[in-house]
Amino acid sequence: MNQKVSIFWFRRDLRLDDNAGLFYALKSTYPILPLFIFDSEILDKLENKYDARVEFIHKSILDLHEQLKELDSSILIKYGKPLEVWKDLIETCTIAEVYTNHDYEQYANGRDLRVGELLNSKGIGFYTYKDQVIFEKNEILTGGNTPYTIFTPYSRKWREKLNEFYVKSYPTEAYFKNFLKFENKVIPGLTEMGFFKTNTRFPEKEIDTNLIEKYNDLRDIPSILGTSRLSVHLRFGTISIRKLVQKALILSQTWLNELIWRDFYMNILYHFPHISKGESFKKEYDGIVWRNNENEFQAWCMGLTGYPIVDAGMRELNETGFMHNRVRMITASFLVKHLLIDWRWGEAYFAEKLLDYDFAANNGGWQWAAGSGCDAAPYFRIFNPTTQTQKFDPELKYIKKWVPDVSNFDYPEPIVEHTFARERVLDAYKKALNKN
Repeated sequence: MNQKVSIFWFRRDLRLDDNAGLFYALKSTYPILPLFIFDSEILDKLENKYDARVEFIHKSILDLHEQLKELDSSILIKYGKPLEVWKDLIETCTIAEVYTNHDYEQYANGRDLRVGELLNSKGIGFYTYKDQVIFEKNEILTGGNTPYTIFTPYSRKWREKLNEFYVKSYPTEAYFKNFLKFENKVIPGLTEMGFFKTNTRFPEKEIDTNLIEKYNDLRDIPSILGTSRLSVHLRFGTISIRKLVQKALILSQTWLNELIWRDFYMNILYHFPHISKGESFKKEYDGIVWRNNENEFQAWCMGLTGYPIVDAGMRELNETGFMHNRVRMITASFLVKHLLIDWRWGEAYFAEKLLDYDFAANNGGWQWAAGSGCDAAPYFRIFNPTTQTQKFDPELKYIKKWVPDVSNFDYPEPIVEHTFARERVLDAYKKALNKN
């Protein structure tokens, strides 16, 4: 490609509208060549070749391709190690600048550092922008200029600082004429990358206004569609966080709170990178002696614990890649507190199964359940699956949907007795934390 171009590198921002980095790219001097790299360093580690998340990304890239075709443009799609892909692009394209959006995970930070160094060594500018959160890095700090580790004061400061500037959409549409005019006929299929289609039904990305208005009243009832199911779209950036916050400000403060939690966990990941290494946020919790019974872990994974609300959640996860947030808390608490199995085992299993898997939120949720995280549930809070069922699924609608065998003679007996499990885990935590 002899024409001098700038490249916009799509990652966790798979949309043309309200995209910060794309906006600045399109306003720059040169025509914009859109790029997506299927990262083999990530994909090759996925053992399940029917991974619905890869299918979702592939589908989203095809959607982008179709939208760009309407603009007489296209998207260049590569498969390989990003650094090697960029070395090849430098040889085959005349690149003026590269634009993209920030990522916050450990692997992504290292990748971007290496790519940036490569590009800069060739005299190519590498520019990144905030796009997947409202506030990042050091934008929300305490009066002492330290990061918040407790959600409530963080959310208060978040709300105080919020103004129209932070939620205003980027008008990318005004500059669509600046996409490079070209046609890409080489679109790799899933099978070419070693993956296969699944029967997963992906949630729509339209915002259900009526649902959001009722969110506060319905969000804890797993048997009904009371949550937005937009998390997978937020995870891969097929919808803009700014547009969601705009809606939340009008429709539901409770839903807004959930979006602030997302920023909070990203903030924790940025300021406390030790959590990326498998360490507890509160390091004294790494002294807990876990039982880590493999058979009991497998029973939990398969939804065969004999506790119907736990089994329902795990079976829903295994079948759909989704689990209701209330049930996520119940299942996580059960694994850690009832079975005394290391929260990292559960974190890894959710990471493998969840469509909306996001390291910061997943790690934050699991450490909350274990008591080892920032602003976590106190270690002595142990969800009782029976009372949780009575409170949130009293008619057993959710349970009967996912555990139709609950009344059968071969449905398993409870894997552990609640009172015994409670005393056992409290003893283990007290020994580790030197509490009397």
